[in-house]
Amino acid sequence: MKRIFSGIQPTGEIHLGNYVGAIRNWVYLTEEYDCIFCVVDYHAITVEYEIDELKKRTLETALILLACGLSPEKCKMFVQSHVREHTELAWIFNCVTPIGELERMTQFKDKSRQHRANINIGLMGYPVLQAADILVYKAGYVPVGEDQVQHVELSREVARKFNAKYGDIFPEPQVILSMAPKILGVDGTNKMSKTLNNYIGLLEDKDSMWEKLRTAVTDVNRVRRKDPGNPEVCNVYTIHRAFSPNETLLEIDKGCRTASIGCIDCKKTLFSNMMAELDPIREKAVSLNNNIDYVIDVLKTGADTCRAIAAETMDEVRKTIGLFM
Repeated sequence: MKRIFSGIQPTGEIHLGNYVGAIRNWVYLTEEYDCIFCVVDYHAITVEYEIDELKKRTLETALILLACGLSPEKCKMFVQSHVREHTELAWIFNCVTPIGELERMTQFKDKSRQHRANINIGLMGYPVLQAADILVYKAGYVPVGEDQVQHVELSREVARKFNAKYGDIFPEPQVILSMAPKILGVDGTNKMSKTLNNYIGLLEDKDSMWEKLRTAVTDVNRVRRKDPGNPEVCNVYTIHRAFSPNETLLEIDKGCRTASIGCIDCKKTLFSNMMAELDPIREKAVSLNNNIDYVIDVLKTGADTCRAIAAETMDEVRKTIGLFM
């Protein structure tokens, strides 16, 4: 089977944007690909973080991935730092990656503005480690959203430069672009984010979830209940597209444009459809939380399997670049 690699940072609470934009699609992909999914904790330490919080979030992230339907029978899941070959290959890739390529990365520019007091080498080298994450398993495909396409392009460039210098070892990974609607935060403007406090957490208390959705920004031009709206510019309607059936979408579209339905009724319908999908996930998460040893065992087994794959790749790389064996 064709191999996929993708990772998720344990830097914050998993929210609707993570679920719709990535995790739900990962579950589908396990039916057609040899999938490797990773909680990328090394990537998480490029910015300021709380040590105990990182440990907690790493385990919680893995738990949620399992609750969402990623089965250890259908994919491999592990924690990045448990397979040391990732960082070994990243160092080797550092030696074939021009610094100019890293300086132009959009995420590095954005993160540098956000973390002016901590612009470190790890922040700049983030995409090199990401290339190593992918290529240590010779993965040919990477499922990402549009904001991560540039990083996969760099991974292709790193593979190309390494192969040109040392021989044809690595594939040039291709993007599998998510077709999921891009969900913004409840402010209707920015990407859903814990930092901006505009997110709806997947395991958040239901009352809190509803309160956030109830007050979420819709069409800013629809000031009064009797004003017609435009679903095309409404983030709440975009979330509907992720959770509601086509029949409901047509009803909401028509009702909004004719002002026959108000925003609160629209949100109530959305919340009902959201919870129909999320309740089983939330129940599974509770069950897994009562069986943490199982979650840890899944991660250990996944790391053992992936370590063997990565070790084989690194044996080949070391011989190829002339290291003394």
